Amino acid sequence: MLRSPLMNVMVAAVLKAGKGLKRDFGELENLQVSAKGPGDFVSVADKKAERTLHQELERARPGYGFVMEETGVVEGADKTHRWHIDPLDGTTNFLHGVPFFAVSVALEREGLLVAGVVYNPATEDLFVAERGKGAFHNERRIRVSGRRLMEDSMVGMSLARLGRGQHQTNLADLGAVMGKVAGVRNFGATALDLAYVASGRLDGLASRWLSSWDLAAGIVLVREAGGFVTDIRGGDTMLDTGDTVAGNEAIHKGLLGLFAKA
Repeated sequence: MLRSPLMNVMVAAVLKAGKGLKRDFGELENLQVSAKGPGDFVSVADKKAERTLHQELERARPGYGFVMEETGVVEGADKTHRWHIDPLDGTTNFLHGVPFFAVSVALEREGLLVAGVVYNPATEDLFVAERGKGAFHNERRIRVSGRRLMEDSMVGMSLARLGRGQHQTNLADLGAVMGKVAGVRNFGATALDLAYVASGRLDGLASRWLSSWDLAAGIVLVREAGGFVTDIRGGDTMLDTGDTVAGNEAIHKGLLGLFAKA
């Protein structure tokens, strides 16, 4: 695939951050970890990756704003562009030695998500998408699943963790979905879950209580792979509410119907 200058910038930044994460992942026993909250930990590797992404993207596109997991919102001189950055999506997986985690970067232009990159350094899976140019996994064009029946589908769902999310609501969501599909999976890294929807590995995804940096890049991937992404009511408030439903047309519609009845 022929990458645009923007995509070259994003991929270079993500690969550089991912190189450090991969090195630290191999040295978990020496990794310093500090508690950020109940059930939620942030590592030295996480902070280091975010610094790398911030520095690389700021140098390539001066003045763009940032929305980052650790640092928060950084206003830029250019009010029409901002990056959504998750330096380590799947922190708990990372700290437990589970190789399902990712660096996630998306660009928002005038309120519209226009490009996204999701990269798993442990497996070297690189997912990229730019508005109007399709979605790719390691240079290969990808499309969402072609399954049409809910009972044949495998759906990813996020689970509320200690200190975040409402467990009773989560149980109701699971009850509405798990009896209607072939399987439900919680892999622990939503950016990669959405990349899996984009590449047809998952047929759909339903998640709540997420942040813009968890979702932004994956939203671009799914849409450029021919899929649909909305909030749980079928609207476009995902980055604000953190509630997301994704899939091909049939599975997306089916999931929305299940939530409407729940």
